[in-house]
Amino acid sequence: MPIFGGYAGGLEETAIVDVATHINAFVMSNATWHLDGPVHIRWGSTNTRETLTIAGWTCATISEFTDILSGNQYYPCAGPCTEMCLLELSAQAMTDTASGREILSGVAAAKGVVTDKTTGMEARMMGEVARASAGMEISEVNKILNELVPLYEKDYAKAPAGKTFQECYDVKTITPTEEYVQVYDGVKKKLEDLGLVF
Repeated sequence: MPIFGGYAGGLEETAIVDVATHINAFVMSNATWHLDGPVHIRWGSTNTRETLTIAGWTCATISEFTDILSGNQYYPCAGPCTEMCLLELSAQAMTDTASGREILSGVAAAKGVVTDKTTGMEARMMGEVARASAGMEISEVNKILNELVPLYEKDYAKAPAGKTFQECYDVKTITPTEEYVQVYDGVKKKLEDLGLVF
């Protein structure tokens, strides 16, 4: 998981490092697939404009020139049961799908560092958005991304903490709360308004 803005450098340099990590996984570790996820040094997220660009370039290159299977981690800044979290991961799911990523490994909301801040609703959105993006022209995906990313990128420094799993779900039936279903449906509507067809 190369760090953009850190040891790897800028966009181009970090993409080169990212391609190298894919190759290294197979040469040094005899891997069957590589788990990727460029991370922004300042925000700790894989969903920034920069890290999405790096992930897209890297995966498109790996897909075009190798038989390597590539996965990607999802670290939104915002926590579960927030519009921002679902918008962030939607941008990444679109990027991954359009660039040929074979494995979308899941969502660790709140940057993956807070206990109980991961639920199935984030993974559900990731899957639905990936499926809706499959087969779209890259130009159409980019058009949507150019409108989607600005909806959340201004809020990295004040990303909402969201709720814990226990606050997002009925823990006895393992079903999402009505509140989270409403947030989820609202984000889907927003994505449809941007042009994504579910």
